[in-house]
Amino acid sequence: MRPTSSLIPLLLVLGSCGSPPKPPTVDESTKRPANSAMAVDLQVCKSDLQNTRIFASESSRLAESAAATLARVSAQQRAIAAAQAVTPAAAPANSVFTIRFGFGSTRVVVPADTASGLVDSARSAPLVLLRGRTDGATDSTAESRIARERAAAVRDYLVGAGVNPAHIRATYQPAGDHAADNSSPAGQGLNRRVEIEVYRALPVAMGSSAAAMP
Repeated sequence: MRPTSSLIPLLLVLGSCGSPPKPPTVDESTKRPANSAMAVDLQVCKSDLQNTRIFASESSRLAESAAATLARVSAQQRAIAAAQAVTPAAAPANSVFTIRFGFGSTRVVVPADTASGLVDSARSAPLVLLRGRTDGATDSTAESRIARERAAAVRDYLVGAGVNPAHIRATYQPAGDHAADNSSPAGQGLNRRVEIEVYRALPVAMGSSAAAMP
C-alpha cells in the first residue's frame, strides 16, 4: 500500500509542469476591417446609387404627370376650337320700327319706349330704309306729297339724333299697302305711318314698288 501512495504526488507534479493548450489562431490575410477606406468608399457608392435611382424614378413620375396635364389641356383647347368652328356666331337680325301720324300731319312723334332703341340701332346700321305711307285710297298729288314729307320728317329726326345721313334711304307710297282696315278711323290711324327698317348688313338687292324720293 505504501508504494501506491508515494506515486500520486509525483504524478501531480509532473502534470503541473506541462504547457497549457494554445488558443485558436486567425488568418490575418482574409481579414477585412469594416472601417477600411475601401469599405467606406463602397458604402458611399452604394448610397449614391440608391439616391440616383430614387431621383430618376421621381423625375420620371413628374414627367409623366406633366405630359398627361399637357395632353388634357390640349384636348380641351381642341374641343373649344371645334365647338366655335361648328357654331358660328349668328348674324344680328334686322329691326323694324313704325312711326304713326295724325290726319294730314307730318309732325314726328316718337314714343319714349321706342326712341332709344330706334336711335341706337340706326346709328350703328349700314342702311336705314324709310317708307312713307298714307291712308289714301288712290294715288294723287296730295297723297304723294304727304307721304314724301312724312318720310323726310323722319329722316330729319334721325339725322338730328346722330344717324349718318349717307346711311338713310327714304321712299314713299301714296296709297295702298295698308297695315290695317282702311274703312275705319282706327285702321286709317294705323295706316298713316312711316316704316323704318334698320339693316344690320347691307342687302344684296332691294326690290320695292315704292317710289324713290328725289
